Amino acid sequence: MAGKITMTSAIPFFIVAILVAATGVSSDDAAPIPADAAQVATWFTDNIKPLPERQGLNDTLQAAEATPKIVKVRQDGSGEFKTVMEAVNSVPPGNTQRVIIDIGPGVYKEKVTVENSKRFVTFYGAPDNVPTLSFDGTAAKYGTVYSATLQVDAPFFTAANLIIENTAPKPDGKAVGAQALALRIGGDMATFYNVRLLGFQDTLCDDKGRHFFKDCYIEGTVDFIFGSGKSIYLKSQDEDTGFSFVHCNVTGKGTGAMLGRAWTEMPKVVFAYTTMTSVVDPAGWSNNNHPDREPFSLRDQGSAPNTRAPFTKQLTEEQVKPFITLGYIEGSKWLLPPPKV
Repeated sequence: MAGKITMTSAIPFFIVAILVAATGVSSDDAAPIPADAAQVATWFTDNIKPLPERQGLNDTLQAAEATPKIVKVRQDGSGEFKTVMEAVNSVPPGNTQRVIIDIGPGVYKEKVTVENSKRFVTFYGAPDNVPTLSFDGTAAKYGTVYSATLQVDAPFFTAANLIIENTAPKPDGKAVGAQALALRIGGDMATFYNVRLLGFQDTLCDDKGRHFFKDCYIEGTVDFIFGSGKSIYLKSQDEDTGFSFVHCNVTGKGTGAMLGRAWTEMPKVVFAYTTMTSVVDPAGWSNNNHPDREPFSLRDQGSAPNTRAPFTKQLTEEQVKPFITLGYIEGSKWLLPPPKV
């Protein structure tokens, strides 16, 4: 498991990378995400090219993208469907064609599941009129991982220009089962562009598989990013999992928030070229009362590494590099630019 991120004002500092027990990292796609944020857009277009210009793309994905199908969801009845779940239900099991579900503006109060057999589904909202998926499921009613407003088990899922929220009440620390997910992503090779995830406790369960988040916003109060996925978040015994946050901003209210705590064995969390405020506890990391899950490793630049938890140790630049390339998630085989509708 990649651990849990716990972040709850304003002297920024930078951490080049931080991780725990770093192992099992691919060295493919060797061009790292640049340190200069102004160069990220160019890096993205140079390394994540559209379908006609790609080589080495997953064969099944390439075939699915050749003839995409678009279906419209409109609350006013002007599309093929009025709800998102109706549109998902129209995708046949064992689907082999990219299906773009074009979601019109408005708040869709529904609990949505994309089952494993419904591959190659895209949720698309207009960037100038972003739709919202909203539900109030809690762990008490559904179980933690099944409380999500949107849960995806299918591979090759994409979401663009979307708000996903769980409107269950903020936990008071007393009620049992108050965890409430906005999103659980358990499908492999999933991509999120310009998606806002809103909740309190356990907002995002990055459950399993390889994922890429770009220009996303994730909000919560405690343990709000957790799971066993292997993911890059951009301007947004070995377990091959981990979360790598690159060119992100960590802000919030209050103080004493931890960058991560070791929820299970072998967690990995990376923060690269990331601005943080004083909301973050100087110690940074917690072993979650499990000394066997130490040591943590880190490479700090411009912050105060001597204030970190005593079990941390410094990484070299070369040790950091694999965590900030597309090779970390084997992105050259499946990652495509944002969809256009």
